[in-house]
Amino acid sequence: MQVILMERIENLGKLGDIVAVRSGYARNYLVPQRKAKIATKINLEAFEAIRSELEAAEAKVITTAEARCNAIEALTLEITANAGPEGKLFGSVTNHEIADAIVAAGVEVERKEIRMPEGPIRLIGHYEVGVHLHSDVDAIVKIAVMNEDGETEPKVAAPKESIGTGDSDDDGDDLVTRSAETSEKNKSV
Repeated sequence: MQVILMERIENLGKLGDIVAVRSGYARNYLVPQRKAKIATKINLEAFEAIRSELEAAEAKVITTAEARCNAIEALTLEITANAGPEGKLFGSVTNHEIADAIVAAGVEVERKEIRMPEGPIRLIGHYEVGVHLHSDVDAIVKIAVMNEDGETEPKVAAPKESIGTGDSDDDGDDLVTRSAETSEKNKSV
């Protein structure tokens, strides 16, 4: 089915493009959301009449996204989380916490705009997280995940001493010998 795009749609086309899509996608999503119109002669003429208005609206959206991008890239967020001595978080920092921190810093952003391809953050440290504001505008926000003490680097844990007799050679040999002797006795019986 041929449709006229009424706005830029990622991985499909830009404003005014006539593209072929599956009929279900057009009827169930693009047309009801007013993202596209079915490509007929009447719709093409109507689109050309309002094309300049749509292009001006699209330019305004891009300008707003670029302003948000500049504001987000100027931020350095600090998120405090409960962590163990090795720096591993009890839980994780997700796109929801990051979006809340950005909004608290004064920039409007939605949770779905936060891009975390490796999944949630599970260790303390410094990270860069992508924010997808528009199909042409992406920002990167710097985040410092720290524990309750304000540390972003994990403490090095001291090696644990083994509990036992201290003679580890005898322990392993006795077990192997005993199990081998027991299995031989079981075979002969």
